[in-house]
Amino acid sequence: MKTTITGLACALLLASMAAPAQDKAPANKKIYCWDENGHKVCGDALPADAADAARTEISARTGIAVRSVERAPTDEERAAAAGARKQAALDAEAEAAAKRRDLAMVESYATEDDLRRAYGERITLVEESLKTSRLGLVNLRQSLLSLLRQAADLELQSKPVNKALTGNIQRQHGDLLRQQVVLEQQLKDRQSLGSDLEEALSRYRALKAPDTAAGNS
Repeated sequence: MKTTITGLACALLLASMAAPAQDKAPANKKIYCWDENGHKVCGDALPADAADAARTEISARTGIAVRSVERAPTDEERAAAAGARKQAALDAEAEAAAKRRDLAMVESYATEDDLRRAYGERITLVEESLKTSRLGLVNLRQSLLSLLRQAADLELQSKPVNKALTGNIQRQHGDLLRQQVVLEQQLKDRQSLGSDLEEALSRYRALKAPDTAAGNS
């Protein structure tokens, strides 16, 4: 039969456990104590609604605490912990990938000049792509303006703008917006190449430093 007590009765129960009479209690008999609505509650059985609560398990024979159990995490805490573990794994994977890239960089380029030349080639390619994108934008704008003028002329003549012309205007406008996005990304890539080179050189020197020190010794 389950017995649950609180407050002073709980303290008296725990104190009585030290009495010689308790030596007759089964060796594995336990008293469970947990907090319930801000009050300490003890019982010889753990109710289902307290299964996830933090508790202390006390030997009924000796009155000594034999185990402390932390409360079970909530669903939100489990989700947060799972998210933290996943992010830690992603961070570790990214760090390992960065180290592999740095080692490959050192193996691929014998000197800093080789590394600079490689970045110079990338910069040249990006700049050529920028020229192509800018020229494409100019052509798209001119084509769109021509289509818009045709539509405006028809409206001035009180003529309907046919579906084919309307469709061409919409497609041309969509192409123009997409090309603008491409150009913006290319500009960002070009701007980042300079800082990327400096960072790459810094890592390159750090990784090459042991070799340099060994060569000077």
